[in-house]
Amino acid sequence: MYLNCHTYYSLRFGTLSEVELLELAEKNHIDHLALTDINNTSAGLNFVRKAQEKGIKPILGIDFRNGVDPCFIGLAKNNHGYKELNNFLSEHLHHNKKFNSRAPIFNHAFVIYPFEKVLLNKLDTFLEHEFIGISIRDLRRLPFTKIMDYKDKLVVQQAVTFRNKRDFNAHRLLRAIDNNILLSKLPPSEEADPEEKMLPMDNLLSAFSEYQFILENTERLMQSCNIYFDFSEDRKPQNLVSYLGDAKKDEALLEELCQKGLPERYKHIKIDKVILDRLQKELDLIKKMGFVSYFLINWDIVSHARKQGFFYVGRGSGANSIVAYLLHITDVDPIELDLYFERFINLYRVNPPDFDIDFSWKDREAMTQYIFERFPNVSLLGTYVTFQEKGVVRELGKVFGLPKEEIDILCDRKYNVPELDKVALLVLKYGQLLKGMPNYLSIHAGGILITEKPIHYFSATHLPPKGYPTTQFDMVIAEDVGLFKFDILSQRGLAKIEETLEIISYNQPEQISSIDIHDIAQFKTDPTINNLVKSAQCMGCFYVESPAMRMLLKKLEVDNYLGLVAASSIIRPGVAKSGMMREYILRHRDPQRAKERAHPVMLSIMPETYGVMVYQEDVIKVAHYFADLTLGEADVLRRGMSGKFRSREEFQKVKDKFVDNCRKKGYEDKLIFEIWDQVASFAGYAFAKGHSASYAVESYQTLFLKAYYPLEYMVAVLNNGGGFYSAEFYIHEARMLGARINSPCINKSFMANCIYGKEIYLGYMYLRDLEGKVVEHIITERNTNGPYLSLTNFLDRVFISIEQLGILIRIDAFGFTGVNKHELLWQAHLSLSKNTKLDHPKLFNATHQHFEIPKLYATDLEMAFTQLELMGFTLCSPFDILAEPPSNTHGKRDLEAYLGKNIDIYGYLVTVKNTRTHQGTRMNFATLVDQHGEVFDTVLFPPIAAKYFFRGRGIYRFYGKVVSEFGFLSIEVIKMQKQDYIPDPRYADMKTSVLRHNSNNK
Repeated sequence: MYLNCHTYYSLRFGTLSEVELLELAEKNHIDHLALTDINNTSAGLNFVRKAQEKGIKPILGIDFRNGVDPCFIGLAKNNHGYKELNNFLSEHLHHNKKFNSRAPIFNHAFVIYPFEKVLLNKLDTFLEHEFIGISIRDLRRLPFTKIMDYKDKLVVQQAVTFRNKRDFNAHRLLRAIDNNILLSKLPPSEEADPEEKMLPMDNLLSAFSEYQFILENTERLMQSCNIYFDFSEDRKPQNLVSYLGDAKKDEALLEELCQKGLPERYKHIKIDKVILDRLQKELDLIKKMGFVSYFLINWDIVSHARKQGFFYVGRGSGANSIVAYLLHITDVDPIELDLYFERFINLYRVNPPDFDIDFSWKDREAMTQYIFERFPNVSLLGTYVTFQEKGVVRELGKVFGLPKEEIDILCDRKYNVPELDKVALLVLKYGQLLKGMPNYLSIHAGGILITEKPIHYFSATHLPPKGYPTTQFDMVIAEDVGLFKFDILSQRGLAKIEETLEIISYNQPEQISSIDIHDIAQFKTDPTINNLVKSAQCMGCFYVESPAMRMLLKKLEVDNYLGLVAASSIIRPGVAKSGMMREYILRHRDPQRAKERAHPVMLSIMPETYGVMVYQEDVIKVAHYFADLTLGEADVLRRGMSGKFRSREEFQKVKDKFVDNCRKKGYEDKLIFEIWDQVASFAGYAFAKGHSASYAVESYQTLFLKAYYPLEYMVAVLNNGGGFYSAEFYIHEARMLGARINSPCINKSFMANCIYGKEIYLGYMYLRDLEGKVVEHIITERNTNGPYLSLTNFLDRVFISIEQLGILIRIDAFGFTGVNKHELLWQAHLSLSKNTKLDHPKLFNATHQHFEIPKLYATDLEMAFTQLELMGFTLCSPFDILAEPPSNTHGKRDLEAYLGKNIDIYGYLVTVKNTRTHQGTRMNFATLVDQHGEVFDTVLFPPIAAKYFFRGRGIYRFYGKVVSEFGFLSIEVIKMQKQDYIPDPRYADMKTSVLRHNSNNK
């Protein structure tokens, strides 16, 4: 009898989840229930799924409103009706249109007009599918209105939004947040009726006992509604069924593409029985599972990318497939890596394989556009942004009128509860209630749905700023109903490769034709590249440049592709957390240790990783071979630990079976739970081996460029947002590799960095206060009419304000003139009045008056501080501007001689990692650059970290012990002190400064 129920997906209005709504219905003995969220269908699919489990008949509909003003309710008679309602809602959401007071004619949906709206709008004609909703509150007025003349049209419309008074209070807070006003200013028109609660069935029938015909009409209407979605384990995928429109043609095309790919992919290797048998095994299973179109769609996407010259990386568990390799979806050979195919597809797995395809961040938009134009039913996958603790406390603080200072205290938890006043306590109380509720709809990071049926069969769509229809549900419920996403992601690493090749083509044009960036096989065996890996000289290189990765590569002495694949997974939090990263290193350096320490079964399952679980596949292998779980059960275990899983009961059953099976095999509990803990501690964080291998391929491409075209590569790194480090350190790295670094120059620079031979000119992008339109004018005029000859010539050709011109002069953009920048600033001020800005370039060069300007001087020190102000970093060595020169010249090169001894050393801070021990105490790992430009590492254990703090960028002096762990040298700090820079000479009382030669840059 409840035709108008809301969940918290009636955003900033409803207060309970769809599951809580069903539990409420169960408690009140309701056996059929309609979900009608306000302009939203996010909860629809899961409501149907959970209602089926609880034995409640689900009905789906939408409460169409303009803001909170109700217009009418649409109830789907069936799945076609649900699609009609979703089409109608989506049309209004996409174009931000208001709903009319009358509904359109739906062929498969009922319409219910609220009693109040019928009276207000004087509705007096109703179509066969249209009804009038009567609430308990309306019964008092009903006998005195003409609405009694429409007995066949009257149905119960007792809205359900709350369970109790607390829910109503939360609702009022949500409404105040939505309206961005104080709670005390919230008008009653913005609130729901406090009586929108679910009564027990007997109470509802009793309330309408004098109007039996209304109850009968309602029952008849509800019985006419039947909605069904298949959530069973053997459900069919709802993705596009056929690529060519015919299953047999699809299969023939897939086989043809594989045969074509064999000689392309294995041109240096004999195509033997192992390869052919693996291919046939995969093809048979792909056909049997109905995944042929899924492979062909991915092939279509990457084929288009290749035609456009776009770079991409196919990763995820899809890299375990030879079919994916032959179709160029991935660049990982599963035969070479002995990749576990069952992690990718097995007979127990109903969902298609997981392909994550990364494109350059510059190309992703074009690829998304292509997919939407290429296939008929496409949408982006939605996700929910929920109220998080700090955010909701801040919102509620504003609603209750707390001052910002008090809100900050509550957000930062800097309070004692007994000392808080009543209002602050209410903020915390309701903050806990609202925490986790959906706040607004957003877009999944990369998920795209390509479906057989139109997406509105499953959900309405909204239109975020990206401009593509986006579902109102997330990936978890999508997979539950058989909708599997295509992951179209972006990353900057690929853009760095792409741009490096562009830079080489203009800076070393004779070289570009000899580069095959896809010749991974050659890169893997190149000693120059492998030596970079072994020596961890990887700054700027994809996935291998962080201090932690550099440390690991040194400890493992990795000098080959397979070693890098393993390192890519070992670095993940799960392996480190389980203590197995250290064990892996020990066994890698001493293979005998594996025979002594590893359980024989574990060693036999994972011989290449010395019996240590490193990859996601290892979870499946251990569960299958060690604990005798089926492959299907093992995959349940893996998914359950990854957090992408629904049924905790099913996961618990598998865990119990894991333990029981091991006991039956005679293993001791100590060993069983030790292995279980290893599985549990890292399964959620580990990579699929194919995923690691895909990353390693991209790492090798960037390592090749770093090895042979280092300066061009560093410019591309800088132009694409850097990486783990700030721009300053990539500039430093370029200098160390032989580049001369120049300030932005009006004749040489662009918005991004550029290189001429070995001369790198920084881009205008670093001048934070320089306007984009000014840069555009400078470059356009230069391209059209040639280089600027002088400041006067520049002013004749470019209209610019004195403030903007001042930035360019101070950063030495006119350095080519040979005129001191102080003189140029005088000249600029004399040529342009303070607030004058020319509206257009001059048609004729003006006759300039000659001004006598006194002889002025500029020093390197002044320039350094100007660079610091305008760009955030200096181009000279930061050691050049120390107040007190270093008392020694110790650097990384001296660490070996001091092994086991204490060293006094200076370092410019690159990055600090703050972490906590198992006891929760803080410690630091810091990476620094020494006086000679080389990188070294320090560690501050808790007692030292409690005593000394890093206070931002700058130079620190350390005293500590040089230690070695597996050959990796670092300093255990005993004490440290931040060093002072000289006072800014631009503001010091000095007429001239002693020139300090910048030896690093001249």
